[in-house]
Amino acid sequence: MSTPALDAAEVIAAVGRWNFIPENAIRVETEEYLVLRLPDWFDQPLELRWIRPHRPLDAVLDEVLEGCARTELPHVCCWVRMDPPDGVEDAFIARGGRLDETLDVLARSLADGGPAVTVPDGVELRWAADPQTFADSMRIGAIVFGGEDDVSEDVVAEEFTRAETKRTAVGGGSLVAYVDGEPVATGSLTLEGPDARLWGGAVLEGFRGRGLYQALLAERLRYAVQCGSELALVKGRVQTSGPILRRAGFEVFGQERSYLVPLGG
Repeated sequence: MSTPALDAAEVIAAVGRWNFIPENAIRVETEEYLVLRLPDWFDQPLELRWIRPHRPLDAVLDEVLEGCARTELPHVCCWVRMDPPDGVEDAFIARGGRLDETLDVLARSLADGGPAVTVPDGVELRWAADPQTFADSMRIGAIVFGGEDDVSEDVVAEEFTRAETKRTAVGGGSLVAYVDGEPVATGSLTLEGPDARLWGGAVLEGFRGRGLYQALLAERLRYAVQCGSELALVKGRVQTSGPILRRAGFEVFGQERSYLVPLGG
């Protein structure tokens, strides 16, 4: 059975609605840009989330970088979203920016119920409904994507409380795969109206190629269908998760890229 076709305009609109901002982020927002200062344990604690200049691009970007430099962090992660302003990537590069991440933006209809869930032998999947499982998910994500993989118990407790409040209200959450009791892979899910947003899919290097990513993907989609979701969205690394997602019926609708632009000096 083939995956039902999607309308590109509807997918792009759904992607535009996906703009998660942590409650504990400090935000500087104008009509022309959004800058986020995230907790230090994030892989990139300073982000230029979007830029939509009304003035000349160079003037707006210089203003952004001048403000970011006051954080005394070494760089700011500058995102190029779908339908970016003309010349924005060249402007990042001209200021010393280097390409850090290239993500495929993929979507899949859930009208067919999603792919079948197949869990490899010896693997247990657990939703992070308790602090330890949640901490396991955080640690795996930090190891694979970057950031602190040994955050304090207070930080874990605070983040778990936020996540549990949202999970109880609308569902979703983080899913962890265990092999012989050892946490080795994770993936998260946010539900927003008809949209199921998948993020944070990560497998520790020594456990890749065993079907763990596929199992986490299918279980999150099964859960989303059960909750009434109609569309699944995910931003996958081009060389790693992208091919797996396409085999699971996802279609690429565009790309997003990030550049690390140095500050000061």
